[in-house]
Amino acid sequence: MKRYEIGYYFQEGVRGIFLHGFMSFAAVGVIAACLLIMGSVSLLAVNIDGTIKEIQSQNEILVFIDEEYSEARAKSVGTDIARLDNVQSREFISKEQAMEQFIGKVGMDPTLFEGYDDEANPLRHKFSVQVADVAHMQKTIRQLEEIPGVVKTRADLGVTDFILGLRTLANAVSVSLIVMLLCVSVFIISNTVKLATFDRREEIGVMRVVGATNGFIRWPFVIEGFLLGLMGALLAFFLQWAVYNYMSVRLTEAFRLFELMPFGDILIIVLPVFVAFGFMVGVLGSVLTIRRFLRV
Repeated sequence: MKRYEIGYYFQEGVRGIFLHGFMSFAAVGVIAACLLIMGSVSLLAVNIDGTIKEIQSQNEILVFIDEEYSEARAKSVGTDIARLDNVQSREFISKEQAMEQFIGKVGMDPTLFEGYDDEANPLRHKFSVQVADVAHMQKTIRQLEEIPGVVKTRADLGVTDFILGLRTLANAVSVSLIVMLLCVSVFIISNTVKLATFDRREEIGVMRVVGATNGFIRWPFVIEGFLLGLMGALLAFFLQWAVYNYMSVRLTEAFRLFELMPFGDILIIVLPVFVAFGFMVGVLGSVLTIRRFLRV
């Protein structure tokens, strides 16, 4: 393709957009609306999954050390704990710290325990262990109990099962909605682009009569489809940005514990996805439709 031909095709593609203003506006509007709906559901799913993972990270296993171990020897057990694959982090809590936490939790007067020494302290040294994946919580507990010096562990497996069930349900619902919206969006957008092209069948017929090649006819429509898809994607992106920020404020006010991640953190992902989707639908819609009119 020669340079002057590229310029001509681009010029004709832009002219086609303004020449058929209503259909072009309809195509851009449908692309933007479908992307906005699909993007909103996808971003909500991402935030829900992130919130569940944050709750998951707060689910801990308490690992109690043999009461005959000194503090230094008890700390050394942390090396074996850290070697386990599913252990994300561990924090040593001495029995003195455990006593201070207990006193603060029950609200007792600390002066009542001033005369207590290490021997009188009934609590044990322990580790607070955070796991990387709660799905392997029970396996990790078994591995922890096999470490020398560990006498018992404690974890709220009921909360773990609830988190796993919630994450599975949220992922299943999110994927189902996204796939459904994707199929509906592609169908609606493709048909809108097809209508825009079908509206110009007489123009295509005249070009064929005067001897224009298939490539000469096709390329302006391809570029027009690309531009329509790009405009729809950019419009949807900025609308998504505004809607997301608005919903972020409203949700934070309504649910203090639920905060959406900043849009700036996901902007670099959302923009390319929107542009790629707009390009795919615009170009494919034009190419597949124009083929009908180029058949001999």
